[in-house]
Amino acid sequence: MNPNLARLRPYPFERLAELTRGVAPPAGLSPIRLTIGEPRHAPPAFVLERLRDALSGVGVYPLTAGQHALRAACARWCERRFGLTSGAVDPETMLLPVNGTREALFAFTQAVIDSAAHPLVLMPNPFYQIYEGAALLAGAEPWYMTTRADTHWLPDLDSVPDQVWRRCQLLFICTPGNPTGAVMDLDYLGRVLDLADRYGFVVASDECYSEIYADEGSPPPGLLEASARRGRPRFERCLVFHSLSKRSNLPGLRSGFVAGDPALIGQFRLYRTYHGCAMPEHVQQASIAAWGDEQHVIANRDYYRAKYDALMPLLDGVLEVERPAGTFYLWPRTPTDDESFTRDLLAATNVSVLPGSYLGRDTGSGNPAQQRLRISLVASVEECIEAARRIRNFIEERGWIT
Repeated sequence: MNPNLARLRPYPFERLAELTRGVAPPAGLSPIRLTIGEPRHAPPAFVLERLRDALSGVGVYPLTAGQHALRAACARWCERRFGLTSGAVDPETMLLPVNGTREALFAFTQAVIDSAAHPLVLMPNPFYQIYEGAALLAGAEPWYMTTRADTHWLPDLDSVPDQVWRRCQLLFICTPGNPTGAVMDLDYLGRVLDLADRYGFVVASDECYSEIYADEGSPPPGLLEASARRGRPRFERCLVFHSLSKRSNLPGLRSGFVAGDPALIGQFRLYRTYHGCAMPEHVQQASIAAWGDEQHVIANRDYYRAKYDALMPLLDGVLEVERPAGTFYLWPRTPTDDESFTRDLLAATNVSVLPGSYLGRDTGSGNPAQQRLRISLVASVEECIEAARRIRNFIEERGWIT
């Protein structure tokens, strides 16, 4: 077996299951699960209809590169969304369909890392756990860039030593960030590009939450947008990862795309030809429909805003928490350690949350996610309101008022 398998750490939800084993919540309270980032809003009916109409596609092997129509739909969406010029994203050389960003982030890491060079893979801390697992299984060493409240939950690029940048082969960024909701502006993304140009590493920008944001008038920028604005129309050393899971409430469709540097796309396409993970034809047809419509995405954002509008007043004064710029998470500080809080909250209220420390790693300055929670606002508005009331009562009854 690959010896690097032994380096993998238990996934956060495995740890959560072990933490809460034996907990018996009150039978009279319905369970409210706010742990996993799985959208539960209704999928768009027109996408499901297209999926059903295209089921005959299961009778053919799909192409690794996917249909031109799908690549073109993704490229045009990318140009519209990020203010790129028409034709800036060449669907033939700059884009590939993938089976969701999770699969693509992992696979790309295996394709891009040269393990013989003792590489580092840099990632924010806390972070989406696939970054670490992909780095370890590719034979690289993860290097954690701490994010804190005083850095607005963005990695402090200036604190990374020169010798670390020199060994870096791949930098993961996530905007809006999971779990913090922090958004990287164009200036920050420009600094990332400057570092990539200076040291020669590749930037993988996980933008799967790019369409869940607070201010309808200020959508989060993306890495390709920053690259184009800095006179880098070929997106050198850049790949972005997008998905329909959060944007269109289609996590089970497993549909997304990667776009950017044609040299990287070409090599990744070669890797995927042997990897054997082409997107099925009927999924491609449904995806074309989803990328071509924005009204359901606007309605989706409105629904999340309604949850924040309802929850924030209920949590005010009992939890140290801010409304994030993006994603559908809350990232509050707990009045006790996050594991005890999570377990006791479940036992008392039947509300499930995720300890923040499970998403971070200990460094020389500790685990920056310690005494934090990730609360995923994927349940209905009514359930989220009920959960907030239970959390407030739980804290007030124990006298833990912030």
